[in-house]
Amino acid sequence: MTKLVYFAWVRERIGKPEEEVELPGNVRTVAELARWLAGRGEEYAYAFENPDVVRAAIDKKHVKPDAPVAGAREIAFFPPMTGG
Repeated sequence: MTKLVYFAWVRERIGKPEEEVELPGNVRTVAELARWLAGRGEEYAYAFENPDVVRAAIDKKHVKPDAPVAGAREIAFFPPMTGG
Protein backbone atom coordinates (compact mmCIF):
# COMPACT_ATOMS: atom_id res chain seq x y z
CA MET A 1 0.00 0.00 0.00
CA THR A 2 1.13 3.53 -0.77
CA LYS A 3 -0.06 6.60 1.10
CA LEU A 4 -1.25 9.39 -1.18
CA VAL A 5 -1.45 12.86 0.33
CA TYR A 6 -3.26 15.79 -1.27
CA PHE A 7 -2.66 19.49 -0.52
CA ALA A 8 -4.45 22.81 -1.17
CA TRP A 9 -6.88 22.80 -4.10
CA VAL A 10 -5.93 19.23 -5.06
CA ARG A 11 -7.29 18.13 -1.66
CA GLU A 12 -10.36 20.34 -2.03
CA ARG A 13 -11.21 18.91 -5.45
CA ILE A 14 -10.71 15.29 -4.39
CA GLY A 15 -12.49 15.83 -1.08
CA LYS A 16 -10.01 14.10 1.21
CA PRO A 17 -6.55 14.89 2.59
CA GLU A 18 -5.04 11.43 2.08
CA GLU A 19 -5.69 7.78 1.33
CA GLU A 20 -3.91 4.44 1.13
CA VAL A 21 -3.99 2.70 -2.25
CA GLU A 22 -2.60 -0.39 -3.90
CA LEU A 23 -0.86 0.90 -7.02
CA PRO A 24 -1.61 -1.13 -10.16
CA GLY A 25 1.38 -2.87 -11.72
CA ASN A 26 1.16 -0.76 -14.86
CA VAL A 27 1.62 2.48 -12.88
CA ARG A 28 5.36 3.06 -12.88
CA THR A 29 5.80 6.85 -12.81
CA VAL A 30 4.22 9.88 -11.18
CA ALA A 31 2.66 10.86 -14.52
CA GLU A 32 1.12 7.41 -14.91
CA LEU A 33 -0.18 7.62 -11.34
CA ALA A 34 -1.83 10.98 -12.05
CA ARG A 35 -3.50 9.50 -15.16
CA TRP A 36 -4.67 6.47 -13.18
CA LEU A 37 -6.05 8.69 -10.42
CA ALA A 38 -7.87 10.87 -12.97
CA GLY A 39 -9.76 7.76 -14.06
CA ARG A 40 -10.99 6.94 -10.55
CA GLY A 41 -13.93 9.33 -10.60
CA GLU A 42 -15.18 12.81 -11.32
CA GLU A 43 -13.45 14.42 -8.33
CA TYR A 44 -10.07 12.93 -9.31
CA ALA A 45 -10.57 13.89 -12.95
CA TYR A 46 -11.22 17.46 -11.81
CA ALA A 47 -8.10 17.51 -9.58
CA PHE A 48 -5.87 16.15 -12.36
CA GLU A 49 -7.53 17.82 -15.35
CA ASN A 50 -4.27 19.65 -16.06
CA PRO A 51 -1.55 17.25 -14.87
CA ASP A 52 1.26 19.58 -15.98
CA VAL A 53 0.24 21.99 -13.20
CA VAL A 54 0.11 19.49 -10.32
CA ARG A 55 3.44 18.92 -8.57
CA ALA A 56 4.50 15.78 -6.70
CA ALA A 57 6.83 14.62 -3.96
CA ILE A 58 7.88 11.08 -3.19
CA ASP A 59 8.79 10.46 0.43
CA LYS A 60 8.99 14.24 0.96
CA LYS A 61 11.34 14.92 -2.00
CA HIS A 62 10.09 16.94 -4.97
CA VAL A 63 10.12 14.86 -8.14
CA LYS A 64 9.41 15.24 -11.85
CA PRO A 65 6.52 13.47 -13.61
CA ASP A 66 8.83 10.74 -14.96
CA ALA A 67 10.01 9.76 -11.45
CA PRO A 68 9.44 6.08 -10.64
CA VAL A 69 6.91 5.30 -7.91
CA ALA A 70 8.17 1.79 -7.10
CA GLY A 71 8.96 1.47 -3.41
CA ALA A 72 7.42 4.83 -2.47
CA ARG A 73 5.87 4.93 0.98
CA GLU A 74 4.22 8.33 0.44
CA ILE A 75 3.38 10.32 -2.67
CA ALA A 76 2.08 13.86 -2.25
CA PHE A 77 0.32 15.99 -4.86
CA PHE A 78 0.07 19.77 -4.62
CA PRO A 79 -0.31 22.88 -6.78
CA PRO A 80 2.69 25.02 -7.73
CA MET A 81 3.97 27.05 -4.82
CA THR A 82 4.90 30.68 -4.79
CA GLY A 83 6.84 32.47 -2.19
CA GLY A 84 8.89 35.44 -1.45
